[in-house]
Amino acid sequence: MDYKVLITTSGIGSRLGEITKYTNKSLVRVGKKPAISYIIESYPVEIPLVITTGYFSDHVKEFVNLAYPERTIEFIEIDKYEGKGSSLGYSMLKAKEKLQCPFIFHASDTVVTEKVPEPVYNWTGGYKSGDSSQYSSWNLLGDKLISFNDKGAIEYDTIHIGIIGIKEYKKFWQSLEELYLKNPDDTSLNDCRAIERMLEKNSDFKVVNFANWHDVGNITTLNQAREKIYDRFENLEKIDESIFIFDKFVIKFFYNENTVKERVARAKILDGLVPPIEGVTKNFYRYKYIEGNLYSRVINPTNFGQFLRWAKENLWEKSDEVSAEKFKQTCLDFYRDKTKQRINKFLEINSVADTDNEINGEVVPAIDKLLDKVDFNWLCDTEQSQFHGDFIPDNILKTEGGFCLLDWRQNFGGLLKSGDLYYDLAKLNHNLTVNHDIINENLYQVKTYKNSIICDIYRKENMVMCQEALHDFIIKEGYDLKKVKLLTALIWLNMSPLHHHPFNLFLFYFGKLKLWKILKDNN
Repeated sequence: MDYKVLITTSGIGSRLGEITKYTNKSLVRVGKKPAISYIIESYPVEIPLVITTGYFSDHVKEFVNLAYPERTIEFIEIDKYEGKGSSLGYSMLKAKEKLQCPFIFHASDTVVTEKVPEPVYNWTGGYKSGDSSQYSSWNLLGDKLISFNDKGAIEYDTIHIGIIGIKEYKKFWQSLEELYLKNPDDTSLNDCRAIERMLEKNSDFKVVNFANWHDVGNITTLNQAREKIYDRFENLEKIDESIFIFDKFVIKFFYNENTVKERVARAKILDGLVPPIEGVTKNFYRYKYIEGNLYSRVINPTNFGQFLRWAKENLWEKSDEVSAEKFKQTCLDFYRDKTKQRINKFLEINSVADTDNEINGEVVPAIDKLLDKVDFNWLCDTEQSQFHGDFIPDNILKTEGGFCLLDWRQNFGGLLKSGDLYYDLAKLNHNLTVNHDIINENLYQVKTYKNSIICDIYRKENMVMCQEALHDFIIKEGYDLKKVKLLTALIWLNMSPLHHHPFNLFLFYFGKLKLWKILKDNN
């Protein structure tokens, strides 16, 4: 039958807290994709979509057009999407003229994995096992709706999950409009109120209960959905960026528009080493999905040597984007000044005093004293080369013909073509010690008692052997292993204010201990 689908993305997603600080709630990742993708892909490609936008409107439009160019989509801009006069009902009414036909309304925080029926009759989606303290509900007679309940009903038959099919569209719009005109400032006006009015006018509504429903509109249920969704995907979350993985392409999101510009520019520089870029907007870029295994899953001492040779021959080519003097200053800004800024941020956020500590039984001076002992001129006396910038096995694919780089850094201290080979080596050295698996499985330990700290990490023998191979490679190729180790410690210190508790404490004290050991060995 001919019908359309209405998806409302206009609201601010306040139930998701800081997760929606930098983007729209419909673009929050659930499994491998954002919520809106699971909704769009629930419907045949020939079904037209009407999407209301408001909060981070451009993000929604950019993503949908980039991911679904083959779809027929109309966007409706909502002026009142928060505060007085805003409501779900108001947003729906703004789409009225585009929905003069049977339609399905699908809330942007409702994910179902079963087939959605066409609106050949009036129906509402339900869930039998829901918590009525958190959701509105319906009472039934057989499979027909007879009455509506606000949140907290003691007796009810099914939870309202935010998806409805409307056959009698004229009656629906008339009912919703009547309610709106009666009280335009009613922020609780929604689809349920319109259905309730239609029931009063003798319309029939059946219930369609879904066995697999995920509410991705609040932090608790979003985390539950991420555990249960069929394409579950582990990723280190950042609220101002995200990755979405499709069958034939990948889309990256960054709140910072300049990051997108520079990433795309660097993809051209790294042509042949990274996947081809297929599309770009202000906040997103799309690249081809490359078949292969994430290198962190298949790394071993045998193929690791092959990987290092590949990087030396293909990635770390000499470059000369700026003068030697300018490049040294770039390194000083990046290694010395940025490190001090990040450490101060960590100390401030965690209310930690910069003092001497006993770490693993060893007295370690205050971090300011340690940084004063670092010879940054020696550290920054290095040549320019092409670089990755976040050179870790989690960002490498092992392909049939070699390797492919993923998630390349947008710049090195503002430079696009030139970076420091030692930074790539240090990133790799760091990740062979501290990686995502260790973080996700809490395979680290940090205990603090007054000024005494114990920190330790548990890693696979495979990673230990690969790290030994890396150190052998560094020495054999004539690079300076001390530089790599010192930069590795600085990387951990730089990471400390960016991560969750207690991992942030581990990074700071582990990095501080390692920096002290390196400086001691140099004396």
